[in-house]
Amino acid sequence: MITGSVAAIAYGEPRMTNDVDLVVRLDLKAAVLLERAFPEESYYVPPREVIDEERQRPQFGLFNIIHRDTALRADFYVASDVLHAWAFDRRRSENIAGSTVWFAPVEYVIVRKLEYYRESGSDRHLRDIAGIVRVSRATINDEALRRLLEQRQLVEFWERAVAS
Repeated sequence: MITGSVAAIAYGEPRMTNDVDLVVRLDLKAAVLLERAFPEESYYVPPREVIDEERQRPQFGLFNIIHRDTALRADFYVASDVLHAWAFDRRRSENIAGSTVWFAPVEYVIVRKLEYYRESGSDRHLRDIAGIVRVSRATINDEALRRLLEQRQLVEFWERAVAS
């Protein structure tokens, strides 16, 4: 499912980005299919051993695939925590150019953006959240979001984001 800046753009306001963040459930069969989907002559794909190591991490498995001609990058985050599971159960689909594309739920995008803000201090995440609130406020499940914010100790950062 798509998350990160591309999801923030879909739920909020446009901005430039050079990558797409994806959360994936990745068993061995899916890892093989991934290699087939991105042929070596057009994409840098990490060696199978690297993908296997990342997909077996108990947390924070991550690898990227890069388009050779444009240097555009897809960051693949391996689903491994309860928030990923929560988001997968609530993801939403969109039909884009005849293909089904899955987006993380808006509450997940907000929570992850707040976590990244807490880690990095980058106001870009707060601006993304402010844009999401302006554009998609009616779609946010306030109760679910509040519960996630409290569980992850992000209420203070949420209040900062909506005040900007």
